[in-house]
Amino acid sequence: MFGNQLWYLVMQSDAVCKFVLLILLAMSVLCWTIFFGKLIIFRIKNKHFTSAYKKMLLVKNVPELIVYTNDLINTAPGYLLAKNLTYLHELTAHTPDQALHKYDWELLEKHCESSIETMILHNESYLSILSSCAAVAPLLGLFGTVWGLVHSFISISETQVANITTIAPGIAEALITTLAGLIIAIPALIMFNYLQTHIRHLEHSMLIFVDKMISIMQQLRGK
Repeated sequence: MFGNQLWYLVMQSDAVCKFVLLILLAMSVLCWTIFFGKLIIFRIKNKHFTSAYKKMLLVKNVPELIVYTNDLINTAPGYLLAKNLTYLHELTAHTPDQALHKYDWELLEKHCESSIETMILHNESYLSILSSCAAVAPLLGLFGTVWGLVHSFISISETQVANITTIAPGIAEALITTLAGLIIAIPALIMFNYLQTHIRHLEHSMLIFVDKMISIMQQLRGK
């Protein structure tokens, strides 16, 4: 019954109010799509890194690490490992003893750090949309509130009568848009913070994975 009454109020609102509600609806669909998509991806990546790290504990040298890369094809840890092994090969390709000297080792460490930062930035993509929606939705709701009140005062000035029948449509528009703005903003803010927590967990998994990878590569470090 309440839903029918709410839908009736929406249908009775003017074009501006409907336009604001339409924008808020689009923002809601976008936020929920990003949230579920990112949540699924983060859980898969975190599972892959946890599994890859456990298996990497059994790797003893660089040749075994290269072979192990084949088992991680099409995964986030596989991409991270392959990218750094390729760079390692480039560094050692022109050294007669196939060893990494001090300058080369510093370059490798910086490359590993850069790889992690690149993956973190990729993981954070589209999250700014959630934070933007959390900030903009209440403002759109406030705009609808002001517009509804203005609509009520216009009705009063036209009819020269200040009763509930005159001001009710404008007040209804104001309350509906305010409610819609909060319904969008609150979940969007929760989604953003929740996904940020997952990113921090994923970053930790990447760091311990790369630390283990670097410890294996240290066998090639020269004096």
